Amino acid sequence: MELLDSLPTLLKSFWYIAIPTSLIFLIQTIITFSGLDIADGFDTDFDAHVHDGDFQLFSLRNLINFLLGFSWTGISFYATIGEKPWFLITLAFVVGVLFVLLFFFVIKQVQKLAEDNSFKITNTLNKTAEVYLTIPENKTGKGKIMISVNGAFHELEAMTENERIPSGSAVKVVKIENNNLLIVETI
Repeated sequence: MELLDSLPTLLKSFWYIAIPTSLIFLIQTIITFSGLDIADGFDTDFDAHVHDGDFQLFSLRNLINFLLGFSWTGISFYATIGEKPWFLITLAFVVGVLFVLLFFFVIKQVQKLAEDNSFKITNTLNKTAEVYLTIPENKTGKGKIMISVNGAFHELEAMTENERIPSGSAVKVVKIENNNLLIVETI
């Protein structure tokens, strides 16, 4: 640590923050990628009302992200802006906040990967579709429709309570019977 003792106070402070923060960040990264990801271990005693889903503004992980951006920005720009310490500290603070926001954005993108996009017939209600095979009138027989649900096309059986609907017609799903038969009407 003799190397750090000879540095100016502000630069030394940035280094004293950067070294342990980088080590903790490295350990967190290894734990996360090895599948052993555990909670921060710290609960705040107050509700900041600034959390979204699993993201909490006041957590050890966010503190580490902030300090990582703060300290390494201070170290990186000390040679260029060291003569204006207030500007350097402000820039380091802004970059630290940006690190937290970047982490928030990455977490939101990862959470999207966990969405359940499995097909549920109830998601077809009030959606429009195209008749694939002609649908006979007054529930006398079944036809087929092509419908898009969650970005995927499905061919499903359909009936109508009205007049015959020819192939290529646009229809709207109005009811579901027996959990697998759609009742449609022309648009």
